[in-house]
Amino acid sequence: MDTHILIVDDEPAIANLVEVYLGNEGYFIHKFDNGADALACVERQKLDLAILDVMLPDMDGFTLCQKIRQEHLFPILMLTAKVEDTDKITGLTLGADDYITKPFHPLELVARVKTQLRRYLQYNPAGAGGEVTEYDIRGLQISRATHTCVLFGEEVALTPLEFSILWYLCARQGRVVSSEELFEAVWGEKFMDSNNTVMSHIARLREKLHENSKKPKFIKTVWGVGYTVP
Repeated sequence: MDTHILIVDDEPAIANLVEVYLGNEGYFIHKFDNGADALACVERQKLDLAILDVMLPDMDGFTLCQKIRQEHLFPILMLTAKVEDTDKITGLTLGADDYITKPFHPLELVARVKTQLRRYLQYNPAGAGGEVTEYDIRGLQISRATHTCVLFGEEVALTPLEFSILWYLCARQGRVVSSEELFEAVWGEKFMDSNNTVMSHIARLREKLHENSKKPKFIKTVWGVGYTVP
């Protein structure tokens, strides 16, 4: 199956470099230097992943990410020249699945793209050998067979990454899962103590589940330990 990737960056050297490396992997590339043309492409072309630069001439990458997330769930990677944690958290909170800071090694970007695509395109929904494929927790239903999440009868639109996080926690209901375990299980990378990625995605998940921040019903924080679905 053809895999289509959107690249949005107004620096030709970087955009062309990314295009060459991903093109060599057999991906179909749609490259733009502004947000407006990128949004038009999103509406007319079925995409599997987007790579967005934060600094664009007509709108910032965060705004573009937010607009895409209103209708689409494919993975989004943010490219940023900034290293502040607040910028990274902003992107993740608005729906980005990962970020990479400029300057970066092209092969690292390719590896991150493959990780996100593997989760999005090759997620195995079928249970085998009696494996549990659905959980129903006090009105929250999550199905690995249909890759859907329903809260009190209404479907909740989750990105593949958000679904993986929620599924991992629900499958371990009653047990406290550390941020390190969750990150390494879902992202497949080594966890760093300064990594705020898990916290940002948990916050977005809670928002989508309409959680009371002071008394969350589905994802509770055990301070200094991790998260649990009670």
